[in-house]
Amino acid sequence: MLTSTFMHLPRAGPKIERAIWNAGIDSWWAFLEAKEVPGLTARRKIAYDLELRRANEALESGDHTHFAKMLPSSATWRMWPQFKDDAVFLDIETTGYYGDITVVGLYGENGTQMFVRGKNLDKEAINEALSKYKMIVTFNGSCFDLPVMKRYFNMEFTQPHIDLRGVCSQIGLKGGLKAIERTIGLARPDELVGVDGYQAVILWDLYRRTGDENYLEKLIAYNEQDIVNLKPLAEHAIPLLWKAVRSGKIGQK
Repeated sequence: MLTSTFMHLPRAGPKIERAIWNAGIDSWWAFLEAKEVPGLTARRKIAYDLELRRANEALESGDHTHFAKMLPSSATWRMWPQFKDDAVFLDIETTGYYGDITVVGLYGENGTQMFVRGKNLDKEAINEALSKYKMIVTFNGSCFDLPVMKRYFNMEFTQPHIDLRGVCSQIGLKGGLKAIERTIGLARPDELVGVDGYQAVILWDLYRRTGDENYLEKLIAYNEQDIVNLKPLAEHAIPLLWKAVRSGKIGQK
């Protein structure tokens, strides 16, 4: 995906990328080997050659920051194949009030890490955990999880971010995470079936009022299932979106 992408080149939007593909050039190396590219001046071809060599160097060195700066946010999902092993899946729970975080869940190569209010919900600890990863993956994180964390912790995120809600929407998978999971056959443990964001708020409130750890354990299990299921969802949805974009069935913004 990434090495067939040209949207990170200066002034190279979807139309130029599509023209490059239509010319039979489907990789950075094919572009570099081509003596000329239809629609591009010789000067621009030279400039793009230079940028593609820089991109290849960044890819070989695992420099995710290069692509975070160069790729439009709508195309960061194309980094998935190269950086998926360095991705962290993130989800938060709140009291129901915007910005009032109760749980932050992270899942990646280091396993699951749960940060809970009153126990270990600490900005520095979360930042340290996130620093080990090169990509953040969420479901609806652009509208909710990341803005809420920025407000609550005064936190900034340097990694490229893939919001799977947008990815899924483009290939016709609509609705919330649980509905999409059912559509593609992702199962949840029986004790978590039917638990949703509203119930998560209730579980926190019951735990806060009673001190019963069982409520907290169920809330944590629910959040953990959310983040664990994001990985197979990404593995299902991202290749389908790439196939649709390459075939021209979906136009990339």
